[in-house]
Amino acid sequence: MTDSTTPLQRPASRAARLNAIEQALADHVVTSQSRLSEILADQGIEVTQATLSRDLDEMNATKTRLPDGKVAYTIDDQPIPAAGFDGDERSQQQMTRILSGLVTSVACARNLIVVHTSSGAAQYVASVIDKHPIGGVLGTIAGDDTVLVICVDDAMAERRSAWLLEVASTQS
Repeated sequence: MTDSTTPLQRPASRAARLNAIEQALADHVVTSQSRLSEILADQGIEVTQATLSRDLDEMNATKTRLPDGKVAYTIDDQPIPAAGFDGDERSQQQMTRILSGLVTSVACARNLIVVHTSSGAAQYVASVIDKHPIGGVLGTIAGDDTVLVICVDDAMAERRSAWLLEVASTQS
């Protein structure tokens, strides 16, 4: 198994940078371009202010007033981020609503979680899981009715498997 502290490695491409920006805006309350630049630098992505400004403009990122009064960058189709986001109440409700109607079973095997869904729903379920920052989850792979969730280690897969089963079992 790999060390769980190994950061996500990204290629030095424009698409990877845009994805990293989108993820940073989803995971953090980003109030300035300099803060966004710091977050990207922590991931090994060095970007000039001019490039960052163009990227944000291209992504239609806007500054939005958050419920706590802060003004932060958001992207129109993303939920407004919350500080310390990793399953906040609003996201938990959204995931519960979606997953409770589509997930039919959850099983854990080492650092992998196999999620069975209704026919044709796997890609949607995988997308929901990928868009919500869930600690210890590296990503998903989806077929027609099966999602493979890849976790950082066996223990995390067991915890996330139990959590996914609980979320999917909740009556909305």
